[in-house]
Amino acid sequence: MLKKIGYALVAVFIIIQFFRPAKNISAAPEPNEISAKYHVPDNVYMCLQKACFDCHSNTTKYPWYNNIQPVAWWMASHIKDGKKHLNFSEFASYPKKRKLKKLKEISESVTEGWMPINSYLWEHKEAVLTKDETTAIANWADSLAQQIEKTEQ
Repeated sequence: MLKKIGYALVAVFIIIQFFRPAKNISAAPEPNEISAKYHVPDNVYMCLQKACFDCHSNTTKYPWYNNIQPVAWWMASHIKDGKKHLNFSEFASYPKKRKLKKLKEISESVTEGWMPINSYLWEHKEAVLTKDETTAIANWADSLAQQIEKTEQ
């Protein structure tokens, strides 16, 4: 009986490999990407790329283990949820109120150490932000919020 259950589990594991979620990879430049409309200093943009964009943009750099189900399903769900909260590829299209809220959340979440989340940092050691990087992101987000508050309706 145990042998049959083992074979069934192996068969299910093999079958689910054929059901893959769509990948979060945008081929074209994003017209509403945050840096298309707003100034993002190079050092801040590099930090956002390494620590934020995989879950909060339309382009994810996938690790090798994303090709194994059910890991890919979990990652797709996580990315979808991350983009629902903040999508840097769509930021310029947000209403002013949402932009201001998201910039405040960016500043707070990196300052408090809530982002990037620990489950991401386990496999992405390069995404760990230094104190200087955290300060640079927070200062940039606060500054951009002030700029948007003054210049947009």
